[in-house]
Amino acid sequence: MNEKTMKIMQKEVDDYIQQFKTGYFSPLGQMARLTEEVGELAREVNHHYGEKKKKDSEKPKTVEEELGDVLFVTIIMANSMGIDLTEAFERNMEKFNQRDRFRFERKDGLTEGDIE
Repeated sequence: MNEKTMKIMQKEVDDYIQQFKTGYFSPLGQMARLTEEVGELAREVNHHYGEKKKKDSEKPKTVEEELGDVLFVTIIMANSMGIDLTEAFERNMEKFNQRDRFRFERKDGLTEGDIE
């Protein structure tokens, strides 16, 4: 299976949205949808790893499915605002690799005092 880049995924989602007259929803509408999907993800994580088990009457879903929904809505939101998620990811990784590189105990044993 070929792995897709984020740019390809963003284009694929845009192609999907462009076939509908409605197009992209407003940022607030998208935020509401993203919040809904994150809530569904939280519920699924709670069912699988928490104390609150699923009712017999509830449809089976997976954490993977809900993460996919969150990713899809995130891509929709980024596309509608002209945000390149690859660039956003690269900036975030740079920030975390600098700011948080000693936040947790490292496997290599390095500490902030080891860097000049």
